[in-house]
Amino acid sequence: MHPDDAPVEPIPLEPLTLPKTAPTPTAVSQPASPVGSPQAAIPRDPKQLADLTEAVRELHRQRQVLQREIAELRAFRDGLQRQVSEAQGTVSRLVQEGLQELEQRKQALQTNVEQLERRQERIRAEMRTTFAGASQELAVRVQSFKEYLVGSLQDLALAADQLEFPQLVEAPQKMSVPAEPTPVQASPQPKFVEQSFQDQNRIIRKLLDQYRNEPDYYGAPWQLRRTFEPIHSERVSEWFFTQGGRGAVRSMGSRLQNTLVASAAISILRSLYDDRLRVLLLAESPERLGEWRRGLQDCLGITRTDFGAERGVSLFEEAESLSVKADRLVKDGLLPLIVIDETEDKVSLSILQFPLWLAFAPNPQYTSSSSYYAY
Repeated sequence: MHPDDAPVEPIPLEPLTLPKTAPTPTAVSQPASPVGSPQAAIPRDPKQLADLTEAVRELHRQRQVLQREIAELRAFRDGLQRQVSEAQGTVSRLVQEGLQELEQRKQALQTNVEQLERRQERIRAEMRTTFAGASQELAVRVQSFKEYLVGSLQDLALAADQLEFPQLVEAPQKMSVPAEPTPVQASPQPKFVEQSFQDQNRIIRKLLDQYRNEPDYYGAPWQLRRTFEPIHSERVSEWFFTQGGRGAVRSMGSRLQNTLVASAAISILRSLYDDRLRVLLLAESPERLGEWRRGLQDCLGITRTDFGAERGVSLFEEAESLSVKADRLVKDGLLPLIVIDETEDKVSLSILQFPLWLAFAPNPQYTSSSSYYAY
């Protein structure tokens, strides 16, 4: 029997009262008892009476056994109920204690996080105001300025070598026949949009297809070594065939992408004019010049030795110095390619006289013409 079942109440049994057996008269015959009377239901056979008595006793014993089992089941049920109540109380207490502990830990973590955030802000403020914190930024600026200064000093040394100092003549000397000047090879004048330059146009288109479909990541120096997407090819094609190698193209959105476009144009021109091509790069700060130098090294596979006044790439921070250098290169029969960073919102008109210049414009439709061209 399940302990949760309803208790079974003992069924009271009425004691069976047997009438005393009267001696059977021998002489006088009694009239027969009517059918249905109590005396007619009681058997008069002693054997039947004994069986009935034994059955009654057995029923009494079964009743006593059932009563004991019911009492034991009730006790077992009460014990289970007490255990369940105790278990529920214990679980409830443990859950409450666990929640309290978690809440305390949460508050402690929040306090620690707030302390760490305040400490972080304090350290950042100290880094911005102390020399130790600003050393890293200062080192980056110094390194970029150093690279720019080296190129400027090389240009200065070259200019000093070319200065002609007057010589005092002490005595008249015999007049000598002046030697014939060495003919200087004229600077090439590329015109990519004219019909007579179809051979060059075919070479340019072939190189663009090669850069886009068969990139060579381990090619020779001055050859493009990076993945060339159709959007890059579109910018370079527009500059060559629509603008004739003289104009501004839409910026790609990042200096690294602009460097890739400029590197493709440099690689193509290098294939056409070899070492007669000289790249002159204009940017407004040493940091940006340093970024351009690293980008060109990465895209073209060149080294630091290729940067300098008499090398393949020269870096400039001022348009006037760049114009002087470009004019000297043209007189020496070389071909200058001027690359202008997108941060240059004003371009000197003296730059526009040269045959090749590539500028990156952030957003031409929102930039007035006066901010683009100025004396």
